[in-house]
Formats: sequence, structure tokens, C-alpha cells
Amino acid sequence: MSNRLVVVGSGAAGMSAASAARRTNSDLEIVVLESGNHAAYGLCGLPYYVSDVIAESDDLFAYRPEFFREKRRIDLRFGVEATRLDPDRKVLAVSQDGVGYEIGYDSLVLATGGSPIVPGALAAQSDRIFTVRNLDDAVRLHRLLDERNVRRALIVGGGYIGLEMAEALAERGVAVTIAEALPMVLPNFDETIGERVHAELVRNGVAVRLGCRVESAVDDGSCLQVSMGDERIEVDLMVAAVGVRAGSALGSDAGAVCGPGGALVVDEHMRTSLHSVFAAGDCIAPYHRILRRPAFIPLGPAANKTGRVAGVNAAGGEARFAGVLGTAVVKVFDLAVARTGLTLVEASAEGIDAIATQAVGKSRAKYYPGSESVTVRLIHRPDGRLLGAQMVGVGDGVAKRIDVAAIALQAGFDVSALLDSDLSYAPPFAPVYEPILLAAQAAGADQTSTTAGVAGTDRHGVKQ
Repeated sequence: MSNRLVVVGSGAAGMSAASAARRTNSDLEIVVLESGNHAAYGLCGLPYYVSDVIAESDDLFAYRPEFFREKRRIDLRFGVEATRLDPDRKVLAVSQDGVGYEIGYDSLVLATGGSPIVPGALAAQSDRIFTVRNLDDAVRLHRLLDERNVRRALIVGGGYIGLEMAEALAERGVAVTIAEALPMVLPNFDETIGERVHAELVRNGVAVRLGCRVESAVDDGSCLQVSMGDERIEVDLMVAAVGVRAGSALGSDAGAVCGPGGALVVDEHMRTSLHSVFAAGDCIAPYHRILRRPAFIPLGPAANKTGRVAGVNAAGGEARFAGVLGTAVVKVFDLAVARTGLTLVEASAEGIDAIATQAVGKSRAKYYPGSESVTVRLIHRPDGRLLGAQMVGVGDGVAKRIDVAAIALQAGFDVSALLDSDLSYAPPFAPVYEPILLAAQAAGADQTSTTAGVAGTDRHGVKQ
């Protein structure tokens, strides 16, 4: 009998692991267990399906289940929930259609993803409350928007998903309110960036309530009665976008070591502390290149990469994952907002002496049609070593610029090395004075300023 690899979870990490394992070992028996009914779809595309930018939910699938079963010879099983892991016996207890049984493995990949955090106040039984963390939930929301007169919606949480859903619902003609418990939207950015995003939301008709917690939500049959402190509002639907909790219980209950966010700790080969058990995706805390320790930052690209590495190694190959920087970009109406590495707040919380230098440039030559402002905020040590970057601007001038900063961080650049970068120029695509280089130039000037070395210094550079 050939060796058996079992993968728990058929999302980005799970199917990447199974596919990589098949490429590594053509004779391996590969079984993927999925508690839901779908595999390998674009989770990050759900808000754009809700808004009708993506016309059909089927468009979100990378491949159909038959492709994995027939072309890659992967035994993909839906409706199977893994309930208990016995690493000593190399056995999983599972439940399917109310029937329990055990399945053995030679190697195991846990790709159990993350689950949405739903505070008790939002856990009311109502078909008007959504999390938009899986395809079924998004389809249900899309159907409600199509079939009912939805006029008002409340988004609880002002992070990535909350802002994407605010735009999606606004595009469907819904009046949107965002309730964020912290003092700013996008609380994982620095305040100056959050303020710009806040203004963009308001400009597009979104009401924003900061420092606001939802205390109760009651479905009275015609709408949701929502209490937020002294305020009481009526809405036709509510989306909980408070955050994600690592789906690590299967591994942690079996004794696997966990770290930040309760996520599974893995090495560079995606091995957990349990023998022959690997993990990938939103259930893990991979190595952070700047913090130099595990960090829980659940994002799509890392899920795919860690899934591939876990699958290769679980199948007997050799692969490694060097770690994350937390690079991300989000669309908020006409703005693109991006980050990589540490913010000034995060650096200060780590006890790192840091300076934030901010500059404003143009996305294209300023005389070329469509040129827009791009704000670049570099976080660096007093000696110039880069720690992170944040960017905000209109249109397509941000997404790939943050990738330049990410590569600079990965390479260990300081601001002078970044300033020496040989970046492209043509009026339709970029100005001669590239915004990220303007920020690097200003950051170099900060190194000689009298404030250098003071933790948490925030400086603004030149504008072009």
C-alpha cells in the first residue's frame, strides 16, 4: 500500500498543499477532507461578487472538484469534519453525515483556515446577519440583496473586509454605516493613513462611527434593531467583520505548540511540533522577517505559499518558506491603501527606535492625463534601516509600488540603498521623481536631523 497524505481543508492552502504533493510524488495517495461543499475558490473575491463586479459565484473557482479528482488524482471529500487528531497513532477521527469513523495517515497537513470572530452581541439568530467568510454566506447575502428591499446596512469592523464590504454594499445602492470599536478605521495602519481612508469613506456617503461597540442586535421580523452605546439604529442587514481567529483547535487539542493569535507555530518547512504533522494558511503563525518571531497575519498569498511548502515536504520533498512581511493592499472606493513591514505604532510597541517619513509624489508625470497623488510613508530606524512602508493614492499608483518596498525590506535595504534603486520611468506609468524615492530622499535627510533616535518620531518630507 502506498503512503497516504491527508490534508484537512480545501481552501487556498489545502489545495496548494495537495497539488504540490502530487507534483512531488506521483505515487502518493492524497486525501483532502473538507467540512463544507466547495474547494479552491477566491475567498478574497467575495466582496466583488456581492457588488456584482464578479457576475457569477462560479467565476470565483480556480478549478472544479472534478479537475482535482481526475487530473491530479486527489481524493477530495466534501462534508467531512475532522473532529480529533491522535498524532501517536497517526489517526484522524472524522464525522460525515452523522457517521463517525477514523482515517489513518503517514503525513498530515492541517489547512483548517480561520473563522470569523463574532462577538456575542452579533450572534443573534437572524438571516440578516452575515460574516462573508465563505462562499455560501456570500451567495446568501447576494440573494438577499437581489430579493429584498435592502436600504440600510451596518458593517461592524473597519478593517480590510469591513471596508471592502462597505464599498460592495454602497455599489448596490445601500446606505452603509461602519461601526469600529477603535479610534480609527484600518487600525493596523498609522493614523495619518487612516484619516485619509476615513475621509474617502465619508466622501462616498458611508457613515463612520469610531470608538463604537455594538451592544445588541434584535431581528424584529422587518429589520434589525441595533444598539450602539446611546445610539439605536434600524438596518436591513449587518455584516460582522471584526477579525479572524486561527482555526487551530484540531492541532492544539492534540498538543501542538501555538503562538500569536492561538495559531499553530511552524518551522520554515511548515512542520508543527507534532511528528509528521504540517500546517499552512490562516491557521498558522509563520516567521515574521522584521520581528524575527512568529506572527499571525492571515493573508491570501502566504496561504498559497505555505500550502505549497507544506505539501512538498509532506510528500517527501524539500522546500522552505522564509517568512512574511504582512504585505497587503486594499481598495476603498477610488483609493488603494497598502502596507508592508511594521507601522510606526507597531515598531514603538516592539521597543524599536523608529522614525516615520512621509512624502507625496505623483503616480505618473504630472503633466500626463490621469496623474494622481501618491502618499508614501516609510518607517525606518534612525540609522536608516527600513522597517516598513505604507502607501495611499488614487487608482493604480499604489499596488505595485508597495511591492518595491516589500522587496527592499526583504533585501535588508536602508533608505540610501532604496534611494539608489533603478526604477522605471515613462510619463504614462511613473514620474521621474518616483514617490517612493522622494520618501527615501526625505528619510535620508531625517538621519541627520536632531530628532533622529527618538522612538516614534513622525516627519513629513517633500511634496512634488
